[in-house]
Amino acid sequence: MRKQIGLAWGSFGFAIIGMACGPGAVTVRAQSATDFVPVTDAMLQNPAPADWLSWRRTLDGWGYSPLDEITRENVNELRMVWTRGLGRGNQVGTPLAYNGVLYMPNPRDVIQAIDATSGDLLWEHRREVPENVGEAGLATNNRNIAIYGSLVIDTSVDDHVFALDATTGEMAWETEILDYETFRALQSSGPIIANGKVISGRSCRKPESCVVTAHDAVSGEELWRRRTIPAPGEPGDETWGDVAFEDRQHVGAWMVPSYDPVLNLIYIGTSVTSPAPKFMLGGADLAHLYHNSTLALDADTGEIAWYYQHLNDHWDLDHPFERLLVDTAVAPDPSAVSWINPRLRTGETRRVITGIPGKTGVVYTLDRETGEFLWATPTVTQNVISDIDGATGAVTENSEVVFSGLGQEVLACPSWIGGKDWEAGAYSPLTNTMYYPLRSTCARVLSTMEGGLAIYRLAARFQLAPGTDQLGTVRAISAETGQTAWVHEQRTATMSLVTTGGGLVFGGDVNGRFRAFDQETGEVLWKINLGSPVTGFPISFAVDGRQYVAVSTGSAATASGFIRLTPEIRPSAGNNLFVFALPDGR
Repeated sequence: MRKQIGLAWGSFGFAIIGMACGPGAVTVRAQSATDFVPVTDAMLQNPAPADWLSWRRTLDGWGYSPLDEITRENVNELRMVWTRGLGRGNQVGTPLAYNGVLYMPNPRDVIQAIDATSGDLLWEHRREVPENVGEAGLATNNRNIAIYGSLVIDTSVDDHVFALDATTGEMAWETEILDYETFRALQSSGPIIANGKVISGRSCRKPESCVVTAHDAVSGEELWRRRTIPAPGEPGDETWGDVAFEDRQHVGAWMVPSYDPVLNLIYIGTSVTSPAPKFMLGGADLAHLYHNSTLALDADTGEIAWYYQHLNDHWDLDHPFERLLVDTAVAPDPSAVSWINPRLRTGETRRVITGIPGKTGVVYTLDRETGEFLWATPTVTQNVISDIDGATGAVTENSEVVFSGLGQEVLACPSWIGGKDWEAGAYSPLTNTMYYPLRSTCARVLSTMEGGLAIYRLAARFQLAPGTDQLGTVRAISAETGQTAWVHEQRTATMSLVTTGGGLVFGGDVNGRFRAFDQETGEVLWKINLGSPVTGFPISFAVDGRQYVAVSTGSAATASGFIRLTPEIRPSAGNNLFVFALPDGR
């Protein structure tokens, strides 16, 4: 169902003192529609240095800003210029920055437009959310939004996609993706825009809700949907054996995809099945496609161009996280990299998809045109993968930790709160290096029908990995060689990162520390205590030539899990947006 909605307040909106608590838009100071420059596909594919127009700024997933006013030499002068409280709930949002305005997603379908230099509210839209979404177990967090034309676009907690006028916050259109009461899905992440198409995935239960969708960004019309679970007679059906279609569940695509406009391919990752132990789903020898895979989808049709399965997952070690699209020489160092394709011509420049796509913390590098396996290597303690065939990329799971029946307990490393989780890494073209927030965790995992995560038929007791009392790390890994350039270790869990043209890596942790690292050495050059877990995705942007860094704090599901592993860490839980810059007039 699609609804086109007229804008009642005109181009400039109304000036209102105070904020309404009910649904709809409240405009304090609207932008002039005549002065607003619509965001185009060309702008999204090559954004101006001052702007942050997509989740990771660029559609290749880098999380890199070319701004270089803030450098290694002056970052110690960085100061907070404003802060603003955010809505209640899990705060894991990423602001967009465009033309001096931050567009900030809040929990429960609240979006704000904020003056980027002062923190003053311009408008706020509170979408009307059905009262029973909580009873339906739907997500209330909102990781990201998109912008296209003069519209801010998002997915909703009740399984719609909708667009707001970027100058007023008024609803422009909304389209139902799924009947949330029939086909429950979690819209925990927002979309990206690929050549005018709104691309979004979701966590899901029933196979009919396990879909990636494309909608027209201007009208909201659905263009295609791609199920991530094959039906009888479709390619991949045989990988489920005799498991009935309705029992094929929970292969979700709940993080944000990447997009290559040259190849016109969307890259998106998928999650574990429900239940997770495969003896409950026809047997551990079945692949159960397309769970824990990278899918390369044709952006025009949604057809699968290729796929690669990273793990036959029995432990809830999802692989839906960000995919980095990089053009690089490929020369994996055999002394640093565990698995290498023997046919690889060392030093050849390739279009690759790389990074750490899943909770195992294993880096995978694939050819992004074909899906050919190039190399892979662990970054944290792991015991679930015993081997990867370099020639084929086929992954062999460790049979000693594969469940064979109910009541069996195994030590699985990492745990399901991740070596790597939804907290994003970043890439810098200055160093051709990937930077990742990682955690050293294991768990005693029990296959059970009762307690724990009932949907997966698992329960767990979490612990630090053997041999360390340091939970969090930031690791720098060469995209060319796979060598680790440096590792920063700390007691508390690390969170999302961003890189900049000033040679810096910014990132926070669960204890409220927000830091700037030297990209080349890992040295901590600046830090501040923000009080609460740094759960948002940091960005950097500029207004009138002045560079800013922004990040949000608050609560998140994984943050509480990490805190239990470091009981002496006791941060607060305030949801706030913080913005930093060098002193004015430098």
